[in-house]
Amino acid sequence: MREQNKKIALRFQNVNFYYKNGAGKIPILKNMNLSVADGEFVSIIGASGSGKSTIFRLIVGLEELNSGTIYLNEDPVTNRSGKVGYMPQQDLLMPWRTVQQNAALPLELQKENHLDRRTVQNLLEAFGLKGYENKYPHELSGGMRQRVSFLRATLSGSNVLLLDEPFSALDAMTRLYMQEWLLEQWEQQQSTILFITHDISEALFLSDRIFVITDTPFTTLKEIKIPLERPRRQYDLDKEEVTELKNDLLDQFRMRV
Repeated sequence: MREQNKKIALRFQNVNFYYKNGAGKIPILKNMNLSVADGEFVSIIGASGSGKSTIFRLIVGLEELNSGTIYLNEDPVTNRSGKVGYMPQQDLLMPWRTVQQNAALPLELQKENHLDRRTVQNLLEAFGLKGYENKYPHELSGGMRQRVSFLRATLSGSNVLLLDEPFSALDAMTRLYMQEWLLEQWEQQQSTILFITHDISEALFLSDRIFVITDTPFTTLKEIKIPLERPRRQYDLDKEEVTELKNDLLDQFRMRV
């Protein structure tokens, strides 16, 4: 595991959030605290409906917290002001735009059109997309579409990237390849990644730490440090200490099914 900078890239301080329905309030986060260091890769795992995606929606401003504060790079996030790179489960590429045009969308929204061609062209080759600049999404494989989506998130300009189950729709072999590719990009960019997944093996392979949601509402998340050095390959998951950790996590979730 690479040494972490002491700077905190993302922090939740006493955050409360609940949904309202006809019967009243449904609490999801209760005085929750967590922090993610600059340059760290942290995954969140939990059952469906446990509140994983709610955390992302609060960070980007799609939901409004009821109390508490969220900090990005130690600056408080006001409603809808959080600047992060966000990669959803579905790539959400615009079918009428080319690869280059889809990737450049954040620059257009930031009114930095003068950077589009130079910046995107420099990154296309690094992302394995050189020669596909003028292709449309329907002409790409699932893995390539996800690369475009990740490039678009990177071009947000933020050091914090939120990845919400980005590989869940891919076939097994492509998914394994994309996991290794993602780690290579993360190492090069030195970004901070918060990653949602239902796949325990994926979380173990990618992460420095895992936050586990076991109950809702939650105040703190169970934290697991991954006993693997970097760089990693898929066969590292066969190590005894990792296998034991995976089995422990599986048992925890099996008891709650």
